[in-house]
Amino acid sequence: MVMPWPWPMPDDHSFRALWDEPQDHDEDVRLAALVAQRLSADWTTRRQQITVMVQNRVVILTGLVAGAEHRRAAGELVCTESDALQVVQRCSEVVQP
Repeated sequence: MVMPWPWPMPDDHSFRALWDEPQDHDEDVRLAALVAQRLSADWTTRRQQITVMVQNRVVILTGLVAGAEHRRAAGELVCTESDALQVVQRCSEVVQP
């Protein structure tokens, strides 16, 4: 059985050659992966529901955290261990009844 290989569309950049210059969105994806990895490795932010988005090297953190110390730790971790231009914190604290 022959498996057909899809022909790339002209605007499909997933088939670009490896020697091409990296695109801006490639740097954002790399930075988002780095931040997510560091947040999941740190013991204060590991079990928090934090979503990482990056646009033009600006890191946006959203989600739910257990308290102010977890929110502060996430922001400090991103600021000190990445090459982000700015960090925007939009994490909400979970209110315990």
